Amino acid sequence: MKSKMLLAAVAAAAFAAMPLAPANAGAAANKKLVLAAAQMLFVDHKVDEAVNKYFDPGYIQHNPMVPTGAEPMRNFFKGFYASHPDATIEIHHVLADGDLVAIHYLFKTGKDDRGMAIVDIFRVAHGKIVEHWDVGEPVPEKSANDNGMF
Repeated sequence: MKSKMLLAAVAAAAFAAMPLAPANAGAAANKKLVLAAAQMLFVDHKVDEAVNKYFDPGYIQHNPMVPTGAEPMRNFFKGFYASHPDATIEIHHVLADGDLVAIHYLFKTGKDDRGMAIVDIFRVAHGKIVEHWDVGEPVPEKSANDNGMF
């Protein structure tokens, strides 16, 4: 019995001495993953590579224009970029909280497009993007204020 208690005490001491990861370590890793995925998918248009590397096959989509699942998303973006080869984004803000990462960016279909202000929210689990929500609004020609959308 003494040896079990000694072993438990040694294990507890060893565990207590282990450095704990900062609370935001997961959020920072998720932010890095989402930014890499956004670069590859939205800027570089490397659809197959982005989907294979960053998106879970069971990816849940909340945008009503895109079916749920990684394969339907892959097909959507391949078709979209075939029609809009100059489409790109310019990221202005990134927020991460645990498994959620939000990116606020200017999306344009081409150089003459005024664009849309979009916020994408991604949920990350086990090193993959597993869920997505988004909202967007067109950048107006005139604004009621001088603050801009970004």
